[in-house]
Amino acid sequence: MRIHVVSDVHGRADALAGAADGADALICLGDLILFIDYHDHGQGIFADLFGQDNADRFIGLRTEKRFDEAREFSRGLWASLDGDARPHIERAVNRQYAELFAAMPAPAYLTYGNVDVPRLWDAHLRDGHHVLDGETTEIGGLRFGFVGGGLRTEYRTPYELDEEAFAAKVEAVGEVDVLCSHIPPAVPDLLYDTVARRFERGSEAILEAIHRTQPRYVLFGHVHQPLASRIRIGRTECVNVGHFRARGVPYVLTV
Repeated sequence: MRIHVVSDVHGRADALAGAADGADALICLGDLILFIDYHDHGQGIFADLFGQDNADRFIGLRTEKRFDEAREFSRGLWASLDGDARPHIERAVNRQYAELFAAMPAPAYLTYGNVDVPRLWDAHLRDGHHVLDGETTEIGGLRFGFVGGGLRTEYRTPYELDEEAFAAKVEAVGEVDVLCSHIPPAVPDLLYDTVARRFERGSEAILEAIHRTQPRYVLFGHVHQPLASRIRIGRTECVNVGHFRARGVPYVLTV
């Protein structure tokens, strides 16, 4: 059985439409929307609402880790909109989700990324789209487990969880053949982004599950330009399936 796996789609509806070509199923590990584009500051919801100059400023502050200043700057921008900021954000997110889920092939097995807004997914799902988070399913005779979202960071993205809540989902998945998550296990080489030049957060709970249960594969995304895209821990092959927005092609898993 041939399974295509994508993560960090960030608005690439054009490439997503063909992501399952030649495959029996598609797995998507989240981060569908594009809120801010660190490579092209003119792209994404923030730039659409406030223009590229303001996006340049905001991204610059966050890149310099001046998070308090970045939050104060963004608060001023959100306050300049008519009414509360939430409806503006949700309209923009829903527009992206409408396009992305229309392009999403089926069957597809999906979990959330840290940038996703889970409560907005239901309105856009189609037949053959299976959302799993802290849950398992059988694909091609193997047991797959899915753990969505990320851990708390200074970036305060929409679907960040406390370590205890994230670990509970890993525990609920239990022993599987393939463990799918948005974020990597807490292994430094898998967490360091060579372009952003920073460590992203990884999961100690996933790493402990690898040592304890030794799944055949652990698949994830989140780190766009990792120092190492794959490592082996015991019998487990840990694979970053790639930054789909940049590459536009899926990772191929044959089981």
